[in-house]
Amino acid sequence: MAVDYLVMTAYLLGLVGAGWWGRRRAASRSEFLVAGRRLGPLMYTGTMAAIVLGGASTVGGVALGYSYGISGAAMVLAIGLGLLALSIFFSARIARLRVYTVAEMLSLRYGDAASVISGVVMWMYTLMLVVTSTIAYASVFDVLFDVPRWAAIVIGGSIVVGYSVLGGMWSITLTDMVQFVVQSVGVLLLLLPIAVVKAGGFAAMADRLPHGYLSPTSIGGQTILTYVLIYSFGMLIGQDIWQRVFTARSDRVAAWGGTAAGAYCLVYAVAGAVIGMATKTLHPRLADADQAFAAIVQHALPAGVKGLVLAAALSAMMSTASGALIASATVAHNDVWVRLRRLAGRRSGGPAPRESDGVASDRVAVAVLGVLSMALACLLGDVIAALTVAYDLLVGGLLIPVLGGLVWRRGNLQGALASMVAGGSTVLTFMVADGLLANEPIYYGLLAGLVAYVVVSLATRPTEEAVVEAWRRRLAGEPPDGPVTADSPAAGRPATAGV
Repeated sequence: MAVDYLVMTAYLLGLVGAGWWGRRRAASRSEFLVAGRRLGPLMYTGTMAAIVLGGASTVGGVALGYSYGISGAAMVLAIGLGLLALSIFFSARIARLRVYTVAEMLSLRYGDAASVISGVVMWMYTLMLVVTSTIAYASVFDVLFDVPRWAAIVIGGSIVVGYSVLGGMWSITLTDMVQFVVQSVGVLLLLLPIAVVKAGGFAAMADRLPHGYLSPTSIGGQTILTYVLIYSFGMLIGQDIWQRVFTARSDRVAAWGGTAAGAYCLVYAVAGAVIGMATKTLHPRLADADQAFAAIVQHALPAGVKGLVLAAALSAMMSTASGALIASATVAHNDVWVRLRRLAGRRSGGPAPRESDGVASDRVAVAVLGVLSMALACLLGDVIAALTVAYDLLVGGLLIPVLGGLVWRRGNLQGALASMVAGGSTVLTFMVADGLLANEPIYYGLLAGLVAYVVVSLATRPTEEAVVEAWRRRLAGEPPDGPVTADSPAAGRPATAGV
């Protein structure tokens, strides 16, 4: 274990160093929150893949492969398909909006009132995403250091919060690139082939696995549909995903880089399911399927390699945790805190918040929400359950207003608000009635949100033409008073070179 400890320690120290490096570049809110909108194709692809493939995709994906066979890849495949859809159909337009949050987009499209409810829903989603990733990487620290669960959460959480507070998105982008490389080498190039060889090869696995493990639908058609509704659509509207889109230096980078990251997710999905199947062959009677990843790493890998694969697992989990943490802080600051300060300023006659104040407030928000996420992680234990709750709330409450605003001109503020309330409350109601992991909450939540959006929008006055025209120009990358030029910031081409 000495070699494994050395590898892990070097990796964790590298993350801290990246956070310190990023601190010098995070001098403005744009640099802190979206890396100055300057990422080129390579770094954008790596950071996008890293944010979507976290603890649930790694530990949870292997657990689903252990329980259901190759069809256990369905959840991560849904994530990859959603990222592909976002990149091909929407990312260019999203990048041209040049905002910081999804709620700001809704405010531009419908009016300021739309951002209040959406901000609360998005904040709950991003915070829960931090919690699920924290639970996941704590399980790896537990295996590695043999410490109590709460201590594992504090150790890992302190590192994630530390480098996120120091350098914001610049630190997270650099660590994401390291994590993307380590994750690819550790999971795809080392753990996958070693696990299959230890299990005797694919022929031996097919003979020893339970019936149905080679069927792509053994997990159940309804479950696959639910994964698509939750995770594929969740990729289209998640603040953590949009915030990475905002880091692209151009809409072309956002489209092509995201497409490459989505294709990578599809490969990662199959790899996780196969690793879970190999673990089922070698250890068929684990008490909990969530132990499958730790078990295969602990018993199948030699010293040194084990440390690298554990670092790869941490890479996947910590990148999602840090990305979701800064997304949660961005929503809390832009859509809650700044609005409260502006309201208080207007009432007292004081000055509006300054840009420098925003950076300091963002750092405070990251620190506070990081501590809160660690506390919640100590109370919750099921990665898949927590992630499902987060995506149910997100998709049920915000999918229809966000996509409706992008594709349907007639949608208005009243319809968006009605959809948020109807969809979100329906999801919560059926979660209480049928259970947190039931399929019905998202089905009925989406239906209620769609009906409310269409009916109320058609029954009320259309959005004012001036607002619609300003939205059209913003979506096209044009300034409000004329067509965009090659050097205009609205074109998504900053004056400095991309990374």
